[in-house]
Amino acid sequence: MKDSPDAAALKAHTPIGLLSASIRRERERLGLSVTELARRAGIAKSTLSQLEAGIGNPSLETLWSLAMALDVQVTRLIGQPRRHVQVIRAGEGAATVSEQGNYAATLLAACPAGTQRDLYRIRVQPGAPRLSGPHLPGTIEHVIVGAGRARIGPVEQPVELAAGDYISYSADTAHVFEALEADTMAVMLIEHS
Repeated sequence: MKDSPDAAALKAHTPIGLLSASIRRERERLGLSVTELARRAGIAKSTLSQLEAGIGNPSLETLWSLAMALDVQVTRLIGQPRRHVQVIRAGEGAATVSEQGNYAATLLAACPAGTQRDLYRIRVQPGAPRLSGPHLPGTIEHVIVGAGRARIGPVEQPVELAAGDYISYSADTAHVFEALEADTMAVMLIEHS
């Protein structure tokens, strides 16, 4: 059953509706079929079809795989339209949950055209560390721990940080984020060259 015009308009402004339109836009920009994009991203064609239909709740890994396959930053897929004044209170915003560990990322600010930065609030629980593969060349991550403790940085030399500590590192190599205390919270700024 199709949505009514009013329901379709409302759905287009939801996080999944914006994601759906973004994936389709970027796939068509490259002239890729659903089958080819799914193959490049290493995800099931049915998963991609559902996302383009505005159905589902993709993991962080799925979003990163799609972004890499489309050769765009993940924020091109999940960024909200820019507002003149935007306030996101603690606990608000659409969190994307990882398949590994207890890790959720809430996009706070996407880089507008011509700028090269993305800002996230990260909330992590102890358990399996969040391992990230290399991002695009020249990517730098800046992290400020707001609460708790964590091991953060390149896989071969992560650094233990406590609340108030800051780290920056090249994210074009494998890197890790592992909470060492319950309810560890951080703010992450990702720079793209």
